[in-house]
Amino acid sequence: MAGQKFGDWKNIDVEIEDRIAWVTLNRPHKRNAMSPALNDEMIEVLDAIEVNDDAGVVVLTGAGESFSAGMDLKEYFRELDHLPYIQQVHRRRSAWHWQWRMLPNYSKPTIAMVNGWCFGGAFTPLVGCDLAIAAEEAQFGLSEINWGIIPGGNVTRSVVATMNLRNAMYYVMTGKTFDGKKAAEMGLVNEAVPLANLREHTRELAKELLGKNPTVLRACKQAVRGVLGMSWELSDDYLMAKSHQSRYLDTEGGRSQGLKQFLDEKSFRPGLGGYKRDA
Repeated sequence: MAGQKFGDWKNIDVEIEDRIAWVTLNRPHKRNAMSPALNDEMIEVLDAIEVNDDAGVVVLTGAGESFSAGMDLKEYFRELDHLPYIQQVHRRRSAWHWQWRMLPNYSKPTIAMVNGWCFGGAFTPLVGCDLAIAAEEAQFGLSEINWGIIPGGNVTRSVVATMNLRNAMYYVMTGKTFDGKKAAEMGLVNEAVPLANLREHTRELAKELLGKNPTVLRACKQAVRGVLGMSWELSDDYLMAKSHQSRYLDTEGGRSQGLKQFLDEKSFRPGLGGYKRDA
């Protein structure tokens, strides 16, 4: 099935192919730096895809040779500096909304496909996605220290959520760059593959997710994020409630199908694959 263009936005391209929505930040002349206009559009894009049944997985990437160089320093900072503080907050709110409110709580699985430069503010949507695959050749950096500022906009929070303390300290304090292999080694991304294989590898991961029970998959991703910071006792209660909720909402009856096929029909082994969803 050939991909079809979805929507019409100035700074973002969306193509839906085989139930995968490829969302591309499209400002290659600025290394896909995120402007206020792009951030406003991303809210519209995510809202539109979320209710589109033709898309089951979202892949976020960048046009050209970059994933994103972070926030557009001219449009996001310099041109807003003269505005009253409350107006600055208003203009910047859309970035916060889609990057660390919408993405982590999105109802469909999300994958960041880091095809090139990933700097500063781009770490927030990168970590906001459920999974991340990077090109081995991709370059990452927290260069804010070199500009005389700290990694704000929840960039530091994103780094600490995925990298250990020593690595986070090192790259935040030095501003040094690292490649996709190092990003995978530190846990910032799940895997790093050669750039030539990046799209196909990401496609295969998306197809694997599409094969899962969507209701249970959504509950799983919510559960993983939800238990962060909880005590063992509280997380046990939360996960029990989430389990009951997913069973109630699951119209295809995944649990009963899985148990039937495993225990009664002996037709599948859970550790080696999934139950037959069309049974």
